[in-house]
Amino acid sequence: MIENNIEPPKAEKIEKRLKIHGDVRIDNYYWLNERENPKVIDYLKAENSYYDTITANTKQFQEELYKEMKSRIKEDDESVPYKKNGFYYLTRFKKGKQYPIYARKKKTLKAKEEIMFDVNEMAKKHSYYRLSGLSVSPNNELISFGVDTVSRRQFTLQFKNLTTGELYPEKIENTTGNAAWASDNKTVFYTQKNSETLRSEKVFKHILGTDPSTDVEVYFEEDEAFSTYVYRTKSDKYIIIGSHSTVSTEYRILEAENPTGEFRVFQPRERNLEYNIAHYGDYFYILTNKDGATNFKLMKTPEKETFKKNWIDVISHREDVLLEDISIFKNFLVLEERINGLNKIRVIRWDDSEDYYLPFEEETYSAGVYFNPEFDTNVIRYGYNSMTTPSSVIDFNMVTKTKEIKKEQQVLGGKFDKNNYKSERLWATAIDGTKIPISLVYHKNTPLTTNTPLLLYGYGSYGHTIDAGFSSTRLSLLDRGFVFAIAHVRGSEYLGRKWYEDGKLLKKKNTFSDFIASAKFLIKIQYTSKEHLYASGGSAGGLLMGAIINMNPELFHGVLASVPFVDVLTTMLDDSIPLTTGEYDEWGNPNEKEYYDYIKSYSPYDNVSKQKYPNLLITTGLNDSQVQYFEPAKWIAKLRELKTDKNILVMHTNMEAGHGGASGRFEALKEVARDYSFILDLEGYISFKKNY
Repeated sequence: MIENNIEPPKAEKIEKRLKIHGDVRIDNYYWLNERENPKVIDYLKAENSYYDTITANTKQFQEELYKEMKSRIKEDDESVPYKKNGFYYLTRFKKGKQYPIYARKKKTLKAKEEIMFDVNEMAKKHSYYRLSGLSVSPNNELISFGVDTVSRRQFTLQFKNLTTGELYPEKIENTTGNAAWASDNKTVFYTQKNSETLRSEKVFKHILGTDPSTDVEVYFEEDEAFSTYVYRTKSDKYIIIGSHSTVSTEYRILEAENPTGEFRVFQPRERNLEYNIAHYGDYFYILTNKDGATNFKLMKTPEKETFKKNWIDVISHREDVLLEDISIFKNFLVLEERINGLNKIRVIRWDDSEDYYLPFEEETYSAGVYFNPEFDTNVIRYGYNSMTTPSSVIDFNMVTKTKEIKKEQQVLGGKFDKNNYKSERLWATAIDGTKIPISLVYHKNTPLTTNTPLLLYGYGSYGHTIDAGFSSTRLSLLDRGFVFAIAHVRGSEYLGRKWYEDGKLLKKKNTFSDFIASAKFLIKIQYTSKEHLYASGGSAGGLLMGAIINMNPELFHGVLASVPFVDVLTTMLDDSIPLTTGEYDEWGNPNEKEYYDYIKSYSPYDNVSKQKYPNLLITTGLNDSQVQYFEPAKWIAKLRELKTDKNILVMHTNMEAGHGGASGRFEALKEVARDYSFILDLEGYISFKKNY
């Protein structure tokens, strides 16, 4: 980095008094949420300019990293085709192109390819472009799809005739991009978002060829803690409207052959009753936490008697096994389970004559069932990878128990050999004695000492589990002597549902202390030291980054915080902000004093203090709909005001993207190169070109 004696941007201080529960908070940077205020845009641009100046010495290295990471990717790539309703569907990329081409072939893979969408052509006039929700009609002639050109996840729903290539004139704005076709091939059901909060709140029925303004509203989700969605079952018999909150679900069902009919409630919502449904034969199968099944169990009920009083156990609850998902086939039931943090795939014949697990041998890995739209088949497709093993798509014959590797991820460049890398799973001890798993990977030639640079990644919210998977971009760190580690902190479901429950609401601080305990453990066993330890997290993981550098800034030499959710208290008190009301059961409702006090005690923005902070790179997007740009903007302004060190503090705002960053296949690599160059520069790699 350039010597940090350049004057950074200084945000104007305009006092805003925020009062509730008799408590007053002074927010001097509240004004930065005024998106249309030219002064706000000027400030963001000033921060970008400062970032460019401070990191100017890394620009050439960023380009080298980008080219290096790009060189590992097979540019003219193609997915493994899947078969549905008489067609094989595939996605492919052309060399040098940023976006996919969606195609299909009729009956056989030797048939002539029919291009449904060339997204490269569609995206030409846009700086951001995302195509989503592709759904083909039952007669295979029509397709619905969603387009987002802003990166706020507000999709315009459109329709295309796959036989003639005609694009239908109707455009339905502000949807999720997904639609479910009725059996008549002309009626679709779709979900519309609230234009302000972006909550998915209404389901409409549209008849192709009619004016969308005449569409009939078939469901309105009144409870602001819930979001709604619509889909068609794998059996094709039912259209399902789902309503979901953090702790409760509810479904409505309608026969797909009767689009003019009325949806009926499957089982009325109850607080703390969660369930998902799948249809097979004369039954619905229900994945649920009913009767205190913390790790979920599988039940079934006759399709005409769906209330919970009729549900009976199929797979009972187990204290040590998290039942994550199911896949239904004509002859087999497939379960996705998690045991001691690891994915397991279990195959059971409907007649109970067989019950077995697929064999996985590595110490830590990631495996999961792929998209399997075919019902009458004995072959299940799944994916497998580990921190040292590139991704594979595998077809497993559930009768013969033989497997066929349909595709292995190619790592180009001629240098990759998985035998050059080592992966481990270690266990740190939290402050309350709980064992915290850590998955890590490093080059076999990397000495594990106090001089070893280590990047520790964390998330730990919403029950979302970060598995120990492969990354070709990560090789740019590993080949330069870095260790990469994932702290499987509480707040995920790595060790079951209780692992999640122990990292939310009034137990949220466990997430932060677990990460800190993991960092201290890695330092204690001399895999690194505080002079060479780095941390990374995005979104709710960015909240984690904000919390840990308030609590123990001395542990980390540098931190990467991507789209960080750092102003928790103010955001959760503003129900006009997207996603707020639906997350009260994740973070707590601060309109209640108990939750207000607890959130205030850890919210990163509220707890910035006069102390030293590690080197920090913050990234965000102006159009982010999940974590608004002003959270990191306010955060960096307050950090600049209060921090007592001369360490690097920079922020980069993508002025054209949102929560997920750039849309292009290779543009995203530039963002990874930006982040990696920051910590590699702090390690001296750019100045001294340290390498093997």
